Amino acid sequence: MSKHILVVDDEARIREVLQYALRKEGYEVSAVTDGREAIEAVAKGGIDLVILDVMLPEVDGLSACRHIRAESRVPILFLSARSDEIDRVLGLDLGGDDYLTKPFSVRELVARVKALFRRLEAPGELSRKILAHGRIEVDVERHEARLDGAPVALTATELGLLGALLERPGIVLSRSQLMTRAYRYDNLITERTIDTHVRRIRAKFRAAGGEDPITTVHGVGYKVAGA
Repeated sequence: MSKHILVVDDEARIREVLQYALRKEGYEVSAVTDGREAIEAVAKGGIDLVILDVMLPEVDGLSACRHIRAESRVPILFLSARSDEIDRVLGLDLGGDDYLTKPFSVRELVARVKALFRRLEAPGELSRKILAHGRIEVDVERHEARLDGAPVALTATELGLLGALLERPGIVLSRSQLMTRAYRYDNLITERTIDTHVRRIRAKFRAAGGEDPITTVHGVGYKVAGA
């Protein structure tokens, strides 16, 4: 069964180009023009990934993402006209999985879509089904993270990153190693993106009543806290 992608952009040309390119790759594609329609479409179910422009009429992309994340963990790839918006679109209060800056290559967008789906299907290609350390647990098979048995909502990207660290407790992984282990088949992740996702994982576990699950080893990389 083909994956269903929702394209959200108020520019007709972009909608047309993306629908054509993604359908050519075998995906089912729907398109809407504003954030309100995007929220409604995701709420109805059946959407596997959202391509979401930041600048939209009615409800903008950032607000739409907040609404979607309150109910769904569907992967979200942001489109932004400004490169300095990366920390906002991947920020602690939003939950985007990836981003592209306009103008972008359609080939690169398709590659990023495929990478996001790979993360969902096998986050990090981890060898064990359940990874645990202290109060934290990642159930790879169920795509879930837990703190003291209670679920913590992580995106597929965040889950892959945390799982890669839990797989080797006590070992410091550099950003390049995390890019390889957490996103084994995805060479589109950048070191800056890794840092943003780490900040967001930390914030989510703190909000859930836990301590910082990841320790920064300055000049080297990251490891599981307390290991």
